[in-house]
Amino acid sequence: MTDQAVDTSGPAGAAGTEQPSGAVPPQFFGRERELKELRADIERAGLDTLAGRGGARARVLLIAGRPGSGRSALATELARRLAGSASAPGSASGSASGSGSASGSGPALSGDYPDGVLRVGLTDPDGHRVPAERTARDILNLLGVTGPPGADEDELSEMVREALAVRRVLLLLDDAVDAEQVDPLLPDNPDCLVVATSTGPLTGIPGVRPCTIGGLDAGSAVQLLGRIIGQVRITVDPRTAETLAEECGGQPAALVLVGGWLAAHPHASVADVTKQVHELPDDLEQSTGARPLARAFRLVYDSLPQAAARILRLLALAPAGLADAHTASALAGCSVSAAQSTLDSFVGLGLLHTNGTALPQYEVPGCLAPMLRALLEDRDRPAEIQLARARMLERTVRQLQSCRAVTDPEDSPSQRKLAGLPRSLRFSHAASAAAWLRMRQPALLASARIAVEDGELDTLARRLVAALVRALAVHRGTEEAAPELYGLHQLVLDVAERRDLPREKAAALLNLADLDAGTGRTQDALTRYRAALDAGREAKDLYATGRAMESVGGAYAELGDFHRASDWYGRALAQRLTQGERADEARLYGRLGAVHTYAGRYGEALRNWRAAAAGHRRLGDVPAQARALSEAARVQEYAGRPQESLHTCREAVELARQAQDVRLQAALQLRLADTLDRLGDPAAAGLHRGAADRLLGEEGSTYEIRSASAES
Repeated sequence: MTDQAVDTSGPAGAAGTEQPSGAVPPQFFGRERELKELRADIERAGLDTLAGRGGARARVLLIAGRPGSGRSALATELARRLAGSASAPGSASGSASGSGSASGSGPALSGDYPDGVLRVGLTDPDGHRVPAERTARDILNLLGVTGPPGADEDELSEMVREALAVRRVLLLLDDAVDAEQVDPLLPDNPDCLVVATSTGPLTGIPGVRPCTIGGLDAGSAVQLLGRIIGQVRITVDPRTAETLAEECGGQPAALVLVGGWLAAHPHASVADVTKQVHELPDDLEQSTGARPLARAFRLVYDSLPQAAARILRLLALAPAGLADAHTASALAGCSVSAAQSTLDSFVGLGLLHTNGTALPQYEVPGCLAPMLRALLEDRDRPAEIQLARARMLERTVRQLQSCRAVTDPEDSPSQRKLAGLPRSLRFSHAASAAAWLRMRQPALLASARIAVEDGELDTLARRLVAALVRALAVHRGTEEAAPELYGLHQLVLDVAERRDLPREKAAALLNLADLDAGTGRTQDALTRYRAALDAGREAKDLYATGRAMESVGGAYAELGDFHRASDWYGRALAQRLTQGERADEARLYGRLGAVHTYAGRYGEALRNWRAAAAGHRRLGDVPAQARALSEAARVQEYAGRPQESLHTCREAVELARQAQDVRLQAALQLRLADTLDRLGDPAAAGLHRGAADRLLGEEGSTYEIRSASAES
């Protein structure tokens, strides 16, 4: 059978591994006693209740067991029953089948937790704990809440608690390392429930009694085998099937692997495989409980052809434990079609999960990841591993370039370059590229992090990050993708500092500072802009230094320090004047005019706004010239020179008319009306207001412009 999957008792998968909509939930076997105990534990009086206090936080249930025991499957089944939803948020193994573990499920329509089940993994496939910031951001994404780019773990954890305080959700935290990972995420809401899975107890969280699980009972274990290999082969020799289940320690992961092997070898008897498993040597370094899974894995691995075994080992390099046919093809240096067939065969053997969609993605089960890494280090030379990683990164870069290029015009250079790529690397249209990017995003982000942390392939890592930034910006927009872009710019900064690349360092600092400024962290942005200025000077990069000086001025203006703002804008302007960059000169004259206006230095403000208007006139930018003159008229009015303001404003109206900028014309007509009112000519003022109304056609829109103009 090809729909078997082992237990996801490692980390929960990322978005993109979820079951297709309408998928039938996996069949679950056994664990009825544990499920009954967990349900009873929800109703049990907590420490707060016993002390006479109302429960202030969500109840926490803990399912403890070793990898492969089915702890994640049990948590998923409990969540499915409690939520009353037909689609659980993950995969199974206590169940006979599964297709990976999703990051979250849609809201349940009924049940105890109507706002849905949210699932996140707390351990990466490489065994490292997931940073608290990333976990909190994943939960917020599942709730449809966007965390500010660059926010720290405390801010994001607080946002999680606030979001859950008004919801009734079941939060499934898979593969927790310790209580420190769980405690910051606990909702301050007794109507929520947290179900955590771990290897051992979560010491430090009061009132948590672990439900410790071992192997399945004999009957359930045999049922699981029968589901995989067919009931006929069980009926022929039921006693031997029970012996095989005992050899597997009743562990669902081991049973699924052995069942997958039997399904792939229809002529082998249950007695044959029982004998083979029994005679497999033990690894002396393994504990007794880990041996059944290790033996089952050894049985399946030793039966693989050499090429397939190598692909399986190399999947230990798959970022976030997620792979597709291109990943496997690049790692092994084989064709995409051969890689696809091999991955599908691994799913049948229980070695991988798959999402089963039109864009298939495969997940390495957490309980098998350590064994794959050990095999890779033992069987493959470091140089071969590095070469495989480089091939994977290069393939990913080319896919990202293709993903971005498909959005360009047909006659563009990037489209012509795209036509030269192999068909398997091209996307038929922008929608398919966006779907691929959305599905592969967790793996792509993980790939970038791993490449930078590795430090051996920095050139490829920089290319990968640059390509990913461009693809995200094109398909999602810089504002929507800001949290991911922030992390990517931080990776670029890490490489630039490690390799002493001042130009790249300046660019990364500017990008990070822009995102800080956009989220209100102006002081942090100012610090980064100053650091970018130093890096730009070191690199002798005039663009970076000019951009940094202008941005420092903008940060000081935002902080209300108009004296320093004008000083830094003046420095940036001086550099632009030496370079003859007229458009930048005109813009900076306008920036200077604005800060002088805010500071009440109307004479300097007027000189700069007139210089900005002159600059735009030389460039032939009539709308910009009209706006600069409009601001000059405003300054004249503030300075108590209404007649001059009236004259300048009329000049700006004429320019706006030439530019056919209806909205600007209307705003200027309103300004003329206000000035005429102050000069004691209400009749003329009424004429100009009528002209503004006719220009826009809607009186409400006209006065909206007026208000915005007055505020600016």
